[in-house]
Amino acid sequence: MKIFIFTSFIVCLITIISPIQIFADTTLDVYMNDFYSKSNEASQILKEIEDNLKEGSRKKVCSRQREAARLGLLANKSLIKAFEIEGTQPPMKAIKASQKRWESIQNEC
Repeated sequence: MKIFIFTSFIVCLITIISPIQIFADTTLDVYMNDFYSKSNEASQILKEIEDNLKEGSRKKVCSRQREAARLGLLANKSLIKAFEIEGTQPPMKAIKASQKRWESIQNEC
């Protein structure tokens, strides 16, 4: 019985004292997460604007539209950086099309 208690104590002590390895996000993960979060937030703002316009409200449409476009453009930059870190060629045709779309949204107001 004493051996069981002693062994249990040692196992508990080792698990408490032993360092736990933390897996940090890589730089690629940081840029990809930034891309997804900003593009989702920008799309959400545009969806809210669309819903408000359907309801007849034009409250702060331009300022929110510019904010969505700013986030979309920042998301594109994060995506390009992620591709550069990965060492692969980004799909520039799609990124340029997205950038033109966000710039046109930004300049509409």
